[in-house]
Amino acid sequence: MSYEASDDYFLGYPKLPDLPGSPDGEVLGTTGVVVTGLGMTTPLGADVHSTWTGLLAGESPVTVLDEPWARDLPVRLAGRLSQEPTEVLHRVEARRMDRCQQIAMVAARQAWADAGAPTVAPERLAVVIGTGLGGGKTLVDQHDLSSAKGPGRVSPFAVTMLMPNGPAAAVSLDLGARAGAHAPTSACASGAEAIAMGLAILRAGRADVVVAGGTEACIGRLSMAAFARMGALSSRHDEPQSASRPFDSARDGFVMAEGAGAVVLERADSARARGARAYATLAGTGMSSDAHAMTAPSADGQISAIRQALSSGGLGPQDIVHVNAHAPGTPVGDRIEASALLESIGPHALVTATKSITGHLIGGAGAIEAIFTVLSIFNDVIPATRNLDDKDPEVKVDIVTGSPRHTKVTAAISNSFGFGGHNVVLAFTKSA
Repeated sequence: MSYEASDDYFLGYPKLPDLPGSPDGEVLGTTGVVVTGLGMTTPLGADVHSTWTGLLAGESPVTVLDEPWARDLPVRLAGRLSQEPTEVLHRVEARRMDRCQQIAMVAARQAWADAGAPTVAPERLAVVIGTGLGGGKTLVDQHDLSSAKGPGRVSPFAVTMLMPNGPAAAVSLDLGARAGAHAPTSACASGAEAIAMGLAILRAGRADVVVAGGTEACIGRLSMAAFARMGALSSRHDEPQSASRPFDSARDGFVMAEGAGAVVLERADSARARGARAYATLAGTGMSSDAHAMTAPSADGQISAIRQALSSGGLGPQDIVHVNAHAPGTPVGDRIEASALLESIGPHALVTATKSITGHLIGGAGAIEAIFTVLSIFNDVIPATRNLDDKDPEVKVDIVTGSPRHTKVTAAISNSFGFGGHNVVLAFTKSA
């Protein structure tokens, strides 16, 4: 059955009966969707402005962990948040949330405020916040507490803190969103998938406004040890700020980082009616699964997702000026993505790999890199890739290096690929 061709479904979502404030059950497949609010907290900065400024400056926040719990780890490189969420959130609300929920709340509140806190009926407001690992810190901490002091010491908030849908639930409660609170869990593609789901919800007529994004707080003993054991992490402890090297011949893995990003998506007509600023239009999305291997990516799956994003956005390969590549800095992954870009887009697009600066924020990466892509379009500037000293000769795409490239960016895509074969591509265009 083809969902898109069905009278009962649109983009995989069931058509719903009219809700208060709904546009008479109209399916909004051709109505534009714009980005009107941005929020983030990252290793580069506590908000969008400081993060974007740091990215354009090419600053690297990567450090070597020196906490006692990390000193015997095989890899101790990480990108820690520039500001603790407890410096922003009220103490009582913070203690009832896992760290990944805390930073999701910080990013979502920023995005909501940046959008001008749109007036929308609760039944027409949805939230989609993805995460790869969820409340892992809570799970480990509460396990250790139970082992050391008995099960009676486990927090009564443990379940709501550790569940992967916790960030989406927390944000929906904070905003009073009743059109749905969804939590895609697709590894490193989770944040991008959340934004793709937000577009589908709006086009299906289920909501007028969606807050979407991704979050991850994965700097911990177990997670760092696990990623190191699978050989995914760079071990350049002698030069931490040069450790993340996408597309470079000497790349040896990614650097784990933490953070969250959120966007406010709105129907373009609603945004215009209230005089909202539109940073960019979310023109289309593409999603595929490799069914190939748990950790080895497939060029075919990536090509499929890219082509879907272009097709659903009414774009051709020649329209794409810029690509924010997934490019984590793994030996195999970067090479496969470069070949997929050549096949689906061609050699003309200007590519950047922002993980060379931020590190890899796992479930938060797709949302944060989507915001970078939106800002590239809005400001007509493409950030440079850091640490690309000796480009892999098998990588044939045009990568921006040295300093940011100032050029008219009318359309761009952001790639996010995750362990398990999850491929998500977001296509953005300049708003009229």
